[in-house]
Amino acid sequence: MPDDIAAQLRPITADEWPRFLRSMYSVFGDEPTGQYVDTPSPVAELDRSLALWDGDRVVATAGLYSLELTVPGSTVPCAGVTWITVSPTHRRRGVLTAIMRRQLDDVRAAQREPVAALWAAEAGIYGRFGYAPASWRGGWSGQTGRLRLRRDAGTGTGAVRPVERDEFRTAAAGLHEQLRRWVPGNMARDERWWDRLLSDEPEHRHGWSPQHLLVHTEDDGTPTGYAMYRRRQRWNDEGEPEGRIRVGEVRSTTPAAYAALWSYLLSLDLVRTVETSMASVDDPLRHLLQDPRALHAKPVDALWVRVVDVGRALSARRYPAPVELVFEVRDEFCPENTGRWHLRGHPAGAYCDRTDRDPDVVLGIEELSAVYLGGVSLAGLHAAGRVTEVSPGAVTQASTAFGWPIAPWCPDDF
Repeated sequence: MPDDIAAQLRPITADEWPRFLRSMYSVFGDEPTGQYVDTPSPVAELDRSLALWDGDRVVATAGLYSLELTVPGSTVPCAGVTWITVSPTHRRRGVLTAIMRRQLDDVRAAQREPVAALWAAEAGIYGRFGYAPASWRGGWSGQTGRLRLRRDAGTGTGAVRPVERDEFRTAAAGLHEQLRRWVPGNMARDERWWDRLLSDEPEHRHGWSPQHLLVHTEDDGTPTGYAMYRRRQRWNDEGEPEGRIRVGEVRSTTPAAYAALWSYLLSLDLVRTVETSMASVDDPLRHLLQDPRALHAKPVDALWVRVVDVGRALSARRYPAPVELVFEVRDEFCPENTGRWHLRGHPAGAYCDRTDRDPDVVLGIEELSAVYLGGVSLAGLHAAGRVTEVSPGAVTQASTAFGWPIAPWCPDDF
């Protein structure tokens, strides 16, 4: 392999998609199935793909999605990193580093997206490229016999109904568009992404039922909530039912609709266990239960964020407490970000530009990326020795300003 790996990376064509896809799947130990084996998925952006070839064989893959990410108080364009693989035959040669550098160089050159984000298959890989976990998914499970709602949990006068796909999509898309702007980590969904979310091919169910879709409506017919779930039915040796449901999104615009949706889900016949892998870590369900210990949560990292352009990224979000500080940022992988940045932010807006003033806080790009969505405490990173406080009290001020009342949550994996 020549030394200049980055120069060999190039986007693929539609004709090359099958080889690209098979190479990617082989690294994950799987076989591609479904309708997009021979033709690219509608969400695929081949002009933002990268492949490394060894003869006629694809030995490394990468891609970007053009996304819109909710950040505290606003939304920003976001480069969604995906399809990252390197064949075992080409490891330890700097291929991954070349891919990550090429992607970030391309994003910076285009000046479209001030941040990038990804889901990490392995948590030890991406920190050295400036990515950090900025949100968590609160995977949990519980036994329906103990998952009872509080007596004062008001479910209102509306109704929860099972619906078909088209009705669900119309209601859910409208509600999601309202709700996603309030929750850092949420992504915009156009028609292509709704198609992807609601795709229900049998080979992708892995033993679970087809999707069950619910909509909550008020007395006048206005949709105020939706939920998705799958079932897996089984019976024990004594003939007793031990069914399970796996819950997807449960979202609503009112507390009553939320409680009503969960009342329905927790009352399904023949079900003994409820689980979800994608809930927010501050899911209100815990506060609706008579016995909070009945919900066994195992939160894990979800969306990883990388600040690509410090000035634009910090200017784009809002700050619940006024802040005026100078941050000295260290970014070895993208040295264009290295330097001192003067941030002036408040609930209505922000501005961040370069300065030669003395710093109040010194931190790396990984730490800045971690706190960007408001779900990681800057004070916590300082306590771990990963942030340096120069001006007394600066970490407390910055930690307060970078926080956000709603925990970041990304229900869209990519």
